[in-house]
Amino acid sequence: MPVKKLTEGFLLSVSQFFNQEIRVLFLNLFKWLLISAILGTIVGSASALFLVSLEYVTDYREQHTQIIYLLPLAGLAIGLLYHYFGKEVVKGNNLLIEELQSPKKVIPLIMAPLVFAGTIITHLFGGSAGREGTAVQIGGAFADQFTKLFKLSPADRKVILLCGISAGFASVFGTPLAGAIFGLEVFIIGSLFYSAILPSFLTAVIADYVCKIWGVGHTHYHVDFVPQLNALNLIYTLCGGVLFGLAARLFSSLNHGFSTLFSKIKYPPLRPVIGGIILVIIIFATDAFKYIGLGIPAIVESFQIRQPYYAFAVKIFLTALTLGAGFKGGEVTPLFFIGATLGSFLSIFIPLPVALLAGMGFVAVFSGAANTPLACMIMGVELFGSTSGIYIAIACVAAYLFSGHNGIYSAQKIGSSKFYLPKNIL
Repeated sequence: MPVKKLTEGFLLSVSQFFNQEIRVLFLNLFKWLLISAILGTIVGSASALFLVSLEYVTDYREQHTQIIYLLPLAGLAIGLLYHYFGKEVVKGNNLLIEELQSPKKVIPLIMAPLVFAGTIITHLFGGSAGREGTAVQIGGAFADQFTKLFKLSPADRKVILLCGISAGFASVFGTPLAGAIFGLEVFIIGSLFYSAILPSFLTAVIADYVCKIWGVGHTHYHVDFVPQLNALNLIYTLCGGVLFGLAARLFSSLNHGFSTLFSKIKYPPLRPVIGGIILVIIIFATDAFKYIGLGIPAIVESFQIRQPYYAFAVKIFLTALTLGAGFKGGEVTPLFFIGATLGSFLSIFIPLPVALLAGMGFVAVFSGAANTPLACMIMGVELFGSTSGIYIAIACVAAYLFSGHNGIYSAQKIGSSKFYLPKNIL
C-alpha cells in the first residue's frame, strides 16, 4: 500500500510539473508569436519601402551621373542631420550591440528615419555603401519601442532587440534563416544567444514573408557546378578561405582607420564633406562608377566572368572611405562585392569553378568581417544551394579565424577566443 501511494504521488507530481511546464511554454509561444507578427510586419514593410527607394535612386544616379558632383553637399546634409537630430544614434549598429551587452535606455525611434534618409542620400549621390546596416538599425529601433509598449522585462528587451536585428537582416537580403542566426550571433564573438532562438526565427521569417508580399524581389546568384570534395579541393578551399579572411581583416582595419582619421575634424558635419570631395575626385579621375553604390551588377558578373585583380581592392578603399567619412549605409553588400570579385579573380590560381569561388568569397569575407560564421554558412546555402554547402562552410570558418578579433563592429565583445594566444597578441 505505501508503495502504491508513493507511486501515485510521484506520478501526480510529474503530471503537475509537465502540465505547468507545457502551459508556460504555450503562453511563451503565444506571446512571442504575437510580438513577432507585429514587429515582423512593421520591419518587413519598412525593408520593402527601403529596397524600392534604393532601387529608384540607384537607377536615377546611373542615368544622371553628373549628380555625383553633389556628393560633398549630400555629405553636409547627412552630417547636419545627425549632428543636430541624431547624436544619440550616430553609432548605428554599434549602439544596438552596446545595448544588447549593457542595457541603458530605449533606443530613440529617430534612428530609423535618419538612417533611412542618410542611406538613400548616400546612394543617390554616389557613395560606396551597403544596405544591411540600415535595415538592422530600422529593425532595432522599431523593436525597442515595444519595450515600453508591452512593458517588457530587461531579459525580454534583449530578446526583442535581437528580433529586430534578425528581421531587418532577413528581409533586406531575403535570407530568413541566416537573418535569424545573425541576430543571435552578432553581438558577442564566439557565442550564440539561444534564449532568443524561437522569437528570432519567427520574426525573421515573418519579416521576409511580408517584404515579399509587397512584391519586392531579391537578386539571385547561381553556382551551376560543384566538384566532388577531395583532399586537394579541401586544401584549395582552405587557401581561399584564408585569403578571404585577410581581405576581411584589411577592410575592417581600413574602415576603422578612416573613421579615426576623420574624427580629427572637430566639426562632424564637415567630415563627409571632405570625404565626399575626395570620393568625387577619385570616381571621375579613375572612371570608378562600377565601384560605387551597391555594385550588384559587378557581383552578378563575378559568378560568370573572372574579375580583374584590383576590383576587390578598389571596393575596399572606396567603401572604407565612404563610411569612415560619415556617410550612411551598411558594410555587408560591399563585403559581398569584395568577396565575390576576389573569389572570381582567384580562379586564376585556384582550380575551382569561377562561380563556386565567387560564392565562397561572397559569404566568407562577410563571415570574417562580421565575425558571424554560422549565419554566413546558412546564408550560403540559402543563396547558392546545399550542394556547395561544404565548400561554403570551410571557407567561412577559415575566413572567420584569419580575420582576427577586430571586425566591422567595434562594439563586439569576445565571448570565446578564436584561438589561444597570449593576451598581448590578442
